Parts: sequence; C-alpha cells; structure tokens
Amino acid sequence: MSRIGKMPIVIPAGVEVKMEPGNLISVKGPKGALHQQMHPAMAIEIENGAIHVKRPNDLKENRSLHGLTRSLIHNMVVGVTEGYQKDLEINGVGYRAAKQGKQLVLNVGYSHQVLVDEVEGITIEVPAPNKIIIKGPDKQQVGQFAAEVREKRPPEPYKGKGIKYVDEVIHRKVGKTGAKK
Repeated sequence: MSRIGKMPIVIPAGVEVKMEPGNLISVKGPKGALHQQMHPAMAIEIENGAIHVKRPNDLKENRSLHGLTRSLIHNMVVGVTEGYQKDLEINGVGYRAAKQGKQLVLNVGYSHQVLVDEVEGITIEVPAPNKIIIKGPDKQQVGQFAAEVREKRPPEPYKGKGIKYVDEVIHRKVGKTGAKK
C-alpha cells in the first residue's frame, strides 16, 4: 500500500472541494480556485471533511498513480489556503530587477533589458533590486515560472553571477592560473 496514497487529506475551514464526473476536482479557497483532471482509474471520495484516494487493484500503474493523485490533490488544497512561493536572488555587478506594471524588468548583463510578463495566477514581487519573489496557488505553475525567470541568466560556476534560487548552492570552479614553465 502506498504510504502517501493512503493518508487522508483534511479539508480546512473555508475550502470547498467538488468532485465532478470524470474525476475532475475543483478546489476553491481564500487564495483562489484550482481545477484538475485526475486519472479515471483512481477512486476519490469526500467524506467527513476529508478526501480519500483509493486504487482499484495492485497493478504497477495504479500503485504509481495512487500516491501521485493524493499528492496533486493535497498540493491543490495547500495552494488555495497558504499558496506557494519561490524566492530568486540576482548576483553580479550591475545586475538588478525591477517591476513595471505587470512586467518584470531584468538587467542581467545583456545589451538590452529582459522583459518577463506576469502570467495570470502568478504575482511577482521585487522587494530589493537583487531579490525576486514569485507567488501563486498552483505549485506547478509557480515552479515553472520561476524556472523560466532563472533561465534568462542561469548562475555561472566561476564568479557565481546570474539568477539563482535562494536555497540553491552554486559549486564554484577555479579559473585558469596562467602559464607555468
């Protein structure tokens, strides 16, 4: 039995969960609403303020989907109550970020400014010129958007310049030492 899949998901106060035909789950809460189509083989039941995910049999595919389905639903419930956040940090001389309206403006060593449009469901905050905070209710969307922003100038291993996650560790390399005879 899947350790993750068999755990019930407690529905907190203020969150509304609806099951629609075809395993379409809708979760509505204070931070927004999320909808996701789950695999039709999984049996999802809402009872006594908790969601239970059950699998029909012990085939390998169903064992895999059991924990995945439970995790996806749990991420939706956490997303509409607390939300998700990714923190990015910019390192480098003259590298900085700013927010203009719905756009993130990055000066990261190119001859031009890099503009990134804010996606619906995602909010961007720039508390300092070298910090970017990306927030939203959808865990996958927040992570994907943060990865796209980081991709504009990934950190390099020699000087550590670029855009990196706050908790990311950049393994530094030693540069050339010059010709020795």
